[in-house]
Amino acid sequence: MRILLDECVPRRLRREFPGHDVHTVPEMGWAGKKNGELLQLMAGQSFEVLLTVDQNIRHQQSWQAAGVAAVVLVAASNRLADLLPLMPSALATLGSIKPGDVVEITA
Repeated sequence: MRILLDECVPRRLRREFPGHDVHTVPEMGWAGKKNGELLQLMAGQSFEVLLTVDQNIRHQQSWQAAGVAAVVLVAASNRLADLLPLMPSALATLGSIKPGDVVEITA
């Protein structure tokens, strides 16, 4: 699966997704892009999932229209140590997520 890590997610988290094609927003040259534009860019580059900690993103965009999904990590902070415990659930979610889904992963 092709996954994009949002700017607010530590890039070292990519190591937690073995077997997946994981890139970061800055790595793609998309730093500072608004969410609507980011979704269009994602679709154009065949990304399937945006991984973020932005809990408001569900209400900001039309995920169905964009044809991509989002996994929202809900933790005490966006520090790697706080996000790592969520990885087993996040990986399990990737097995069933569909375009247009927005799934929140909590501890």
